[in-house]
Amino acid sequence: MTAEDTRLHHMLPEWGEIDEATAERLNRVRDQGGRIVAVGTTALRLLESAADERGRIAAFRGDTALFITPGYRFRAVDLLMTNFHLPRSTLFMLVAAFSGLDTMKRAYAHAIAERYRFYSYGDASLLFRSP
Repeated sequence: MTAEDTRLHHMLPEWGEIDEATAERLNRVRDQGGRIVAVGTTALRLLESAADERGRIAAFRGDTALFITPGYRFRAVDLLMTNFHLPRSTLFMLVAAFSGLDTMKRAYAHAIAERYRFYSYGDASLLFRSP
């Protein structure tokens, strides 16, 4: 990302689909006290796009251009499995919004010190949503 002001950034859309049966199963898991885990940032953006204010997920088919930055209130996803993203990227902003900027700074410092691989085929992590 090159814009200094995130409000000036145009997020590229990603296409996805959540069918009715999957939405019902996810809502049932949540109703029974379970947690929803997104595997990847695209899955997270789709689930959040399909969720209403109460976190109920509806069937969804189409593009999402949801740009998640710190301050975003997550409605559907409780955990996120994702790789280590490049600094100053929209994906780093997403994980900082999800787990907290300080948490992600510490995780990235550890990853750099331990020579983890970054980007699309890099090492992965399981992130918990900050309260």
